[in-house]
Amino acid sequence: MRDILPGEKRTREELLAQIRALYTARGFQEIETPGLEDLERLTSGQGGDNEKLVFKVQKRGDELKRAIEEGGELADLGLRFDLTVPLTRFYATNRAKLPRVFKAIQIGNVWRAERPQKGRYRQFLQCDIDIIGDESPLAELELISASLAALDAIGLSSATIRLNDRRLLTQGLKAAGVTTNIEQAMITIDKLDKIGSSGVAEELGEQFGEEVAKAVLRWLEDSKSAELPELLAWAKDLGEYASRVRFDPSLVRGMGYYTGAIFEIEYPSVDASIGGGGRYDSMVGRWAGVDAPAVGISLGIERIIDLVDQPQKRAGSLVLLIEEDVAVALTKQQELIAQGLEVRLERKAKNLKAQLAELSEQGYESFAFLVSGAELEIRPLD
Repeated sequence: MRDILPGEKRTREELLAQIRALYTARGFQEIETPGLEDLERLTSGQGGDNEKLVFKVQKRGDELKRAIEEGGELADLGLRFDLTVPLTRFYATNRAKLPRVFKAIQIGNVWRAERPQKGRYRQFLQCDIDIIGDESPLAELELISASLAALDAIGLSSATIRLNDRRLLTQGLKAAGVTTNIEQAMITIDKLDKIGSSGVAEELGEQFGEEVAKAVLRWLEDSKSAELPELLAWAKDLGEYASRVRFDPSLVRGMGYYTGAIFEIEYPSVDASIGGGGRYDSMVGRWAGVDAPAVGISLGIERIIDLVDQPQKRAGSLVLLIEEDVAVALTKQQELIAQGLEVRLERKAKNLKAQLAELSEQGYESFAFLVSGAELEIRPLD
């Protein structure tokens, strides 16, 4: 977990404002869910390996005392590891007040107790859009086109999407001889980019035998050059974005709740994905009692921020340097703000050169000295 400095925070907010505006223009509505969820919900077997990374929150008061005395579970809550599990609970709780087809935006922090490394943190920001209530491929098409449009808007027009379907994976694995523990086989295949084909073969061999492992890798290799399967033919309707989507038979996605199409967003200069998602039609029913078709996609803001050009100056930002006339300075600040400027007051330092260099580094565009009775002369901060 880390602190976010002012410059990066500004970049984040500007980037999110662009994405939010683009999604809102397409009819998505923003919601907010709590950072905490019931531990039972977070560990229901739907979150794949992420369920092992939940930050658990200990019970409180008499409940904790009783759990200790009885040798029971000491935790009852956990920090969310993604925004999808909270969304399905939110929908189950509030569906009577929501549209028949609900198009949601969620932007918020999630937490995973993993080893931090470059591009991977224990607390990180996700930006999700989901559609609940539409079982047709229109939902997938909207999510993919909206995500690529958002990435284009922030300057990442080289982003592409890998596409697969959990049903195709299941069929292929069964044909290769995997008849049990199919989910475990998928988790192993999902490590292909981390441990390579030899590592995947070794793990599959330990789980299902060498012959099955060889058959699985042969199937994956043969499928690489295959055309878009009929099950995913809807992707051809993406229009201008169709050329930025490609079929990848080895794409798995680690979450256990996916039931159909799955997708992952790639960027040329980044080894890991910068976003992903898929269809999870059976998940809402776990909390609502009635199934509802659902599909979503998430942008990994932490990795995306590293790719976006950092703005150098804030347009219309001014630093007013003062010596004595504090009351006059406060009045002048209000006047300038009313004219549409962003105005920071700061006492003039003895080392003016160092002060101006610091302000320039912080992204301010210009400065001016406040001198009684003199016209304000605004100068650029070079």
